[in-house]
Amino acid sequence: MITATPRLRVRRPSPTTAEFTVTTLPPRTLSLRILRLLLLVARILLTLTTALLLYGRWSSCPLAASQSSAAARPASLLSLQGIWFLLDGYTRSSTGQFLARVASSIPLGLLLPGAIVALYVLSLRLHSHESLLVLRGLGVQTTESPSTYLASPSTRFIPTEKIRDIFVNEAFIGFEVRYYLVVVVEGEEDVVIVFPGLLPKRRIVETVWRGARECLYEAPKRDVE
Repeated sequence: MITATPRLRVRRPSPTTAEFTVTTLPPRTLSLRILRLLLLVARILLTLTTALLLYGRWSSCPLAASQSSAAARPASLLSLQGIWFLLDGYTRSSTGQFLARVASSIPLGLLLPGAIVALYVLSLRLHSHESLLVLRGLGVQTTESPSTYLASPSTRFIPTEKIRDIFVNEAFIGFEVRYYLVVVVEGEEDVVIVFPGLLPKRRIVETVWRGARECLYEAPKRDVE
């Protein structure tokens, strides 16, 4: 329910522009929206708890205690002094003291690696998105979504004059034949694979191939569904 097999979404902002997106995000039903909202809230709470555990361990050291004792109410809570003031208030609260005791009971050699792993897992994306943007007269742009929310998407633009051909190729992966879309770029030995992480089914690959060539070299005759 959270993820689905790769499916195709096509968007045509203009007759000379087409965007083909392959995603593992299921159709946005009401139940899926509620589930995603609950997962988002759970991620935020777990991330905040992990960060407060680390802060609780740090606040127990002598240096942090001296800084906390010197904290006074600032003119603005949005300033750096304001943040320190709020953290000092949290440290003195019952919740802050409880988390500080829990963090102090965990060996530092376990707390730090465990917190890093937890934060990394919480930053992982549940869905993957890969797209091909075709602009007649300009070129094509490929985009791959990162595996975590901490990274930015990987994009590459290929000008029209550098595109020698776009075709569907096939390869064996184990005992299965997989079809994938490639762009042959002038001056490069290796071809550019479109949707390399998801490798959608043949029907999707052929649909994107026809739509991309139509948008690049021909007058569009129909919308690609």
